[in-house]
Amino acid sequence: MIARTPEPPYYAVIFTSLRSDSEQDYTATAERMLELAREQPGFLGVESARGADGLGITVSYWRDEESIRTWRAQAEHREAQRRGRAEWYRAFRTRAACVERDYGLE
Repeated sequence: MIARTPEPPYYAVIFTSLRSDSEQDYTATAERMLELAREQPGFLGVESARGADGLGITVSYWRDEESIRTWRAQAEHREAQRRGRAEWYRAFRTRAACVERDYGLE
């Protein structure tokens, strides 16, 4: 699903990852993180895709930088980050950007 976002400016956090072979609790944790993110003030939406080669990209959208900082510091999210580094990902990169333009076809 394409996230429905407001008029810019707003922020995007782009998480690109290569999965490891570990599946232990990954799906349940990913679902829980989405549930928690949706409860966070300033959360606007998310889009995610993963290829057969294990490369995944998740883009979450946020109202402002403070909303991103609050999410980053959320306790369950911090634990998921720790497990991601230790168990679930071979490599990852997180990027944050301000969205200045937004257009498309509905």
